[in-house]
Amino acid sequence: MTDAKPPKPATKGGLNTEIQSRIGHQLRAMYDDVVRQGVPDRFAELIRQLDSQDAAARVAEGSKKDGRD
Repeated sequence: MTDAKPPKPATKGGLNTEIQSRIGHQLRAMYDDVVRQGVPDRFAELIRQLDSQDAAARVAEGSKKDGRD
């Protein structure tokens, strides 16, 4: 005889723990693949441009508040 426990029954309309665990492992594997790919150079460049525009806008807004306009 084995000591293996049967999977817990699913709650009404839910999934049992074994199925939830398998789904979790597969999602983690897929997510890890996406993370390893990194950000494409074009996206990184666009983010840098947006950040510099945002910083410039904050500096301009700060100078208006200080009366340096």
